[in-house]
Amino acid sequence: MKVGIVGCGAVGRKRARAVGPAEIVACADVVASRAEALAGSVASRPQVSTEWAAIVERPDVDVVIVATPHHLLAEVALAAVTAGKHVLVEKPAARRACEIEPVMTTAERNGVLARVGFNHRYHPALSRAKRLAADGAIGELMYVRGRYGHGGRIGYEREWRAQPALSGGGELVDQGVHLIDLARWFLGDFETIQGVAHTYFWDMPVEDNGFLLLQTARRQTAFLHASWTEWKNLFSFEIFGRQGKLEVTGLGGSYGVERLAHYRMGPELGPPETVIWEYPLADASWDVEFAEFSEDIRLHRAPAAGLADAHAALRIVERVYGNARDHHA
Repeated sequence: MKVGIVGCGAVGRKRARAVGPAEIVACADVVASRAEALAGSVASRPQVSTEWAAIVERPDVDVVIVATPHHLLAEVALAAVTAGKHVLVEKPAARRACEIEPVMTTAERNGVLARVGFNHRYHPALSRAKRLAADGAIGELMYVRGRYGHGGRIGYEREWRAQPALSGGGELVDQGVHLIDLARWFLGDFETIQGVAHTYFWDMPVEDNGFLLLQTARRQTAFLHASWTEWKNLFSFEIFGRQGKLEVTGLGGSYGVERLAHYRMGPELGPPETVIWEYPLADASWDVEFAEFSEDIRLHRAPAAGLADAHAALRIVERVYGNARDHHA
């Protein structure tokens, strides 16, 4: 399988390292030095371009990986599926849900697959938590609680993420969609959506904090907080059932060692029986995700994290943004 990469920044480089036996034949970035650096880092020595259309149009490219800023994600993905290529597009897949819709329609019409880069599903602690929850290890699920954040860096307010025309939004579109996707993965679709998007610290026209309260039709609840003022990097995701709790903390690196705790309640309640797994090795979620996408393509199987999931996550974000505008009107 031959791969073309559009966007050669930090995420594009991570994607390049995670393609396994697939061959990267071309890469593109508006900054030529970034494309050249990526090309020089892989054994296949792919051809370099500053025009993303050159990647999409290549007849030898089977899969296009789209790792651009948000304003180009849907445009490049649409061109790729129109050209009959399979696509792995980074989250959030677009700035707005409506931008995803023509990509979904075209991919289905042309018989190609599109996966969205919700790689957090493939972290080992979260993967094991999902299996345990599905197997009934904590009983019927009641609610989840998720927190995800960092503190930005000097000049953060001048980066593309702080420009609504490029990003589509702030922290809810950035780390928040990961939390929304994980909450939907465990609990399903949400019918009731409440939330606050507010800028507390950074001098920017997008929110640096987002708070969500979501409920399914069965009143299962997700309480989520995504923050650019966390200061100490944090990831915490807890799944509560009638018979116990699963708690995932850390993602490796500056977020701390990835860890899963299973607190199993006995019939007498009291202190729970506790089992803890730790995953101190390097983050392999990108590798596992691409390997599964390769298998999706081989079997022509719908990806587990697809455009519909990104569409649903962005619809939730847009509801919160709409509520914020109504509040300030």
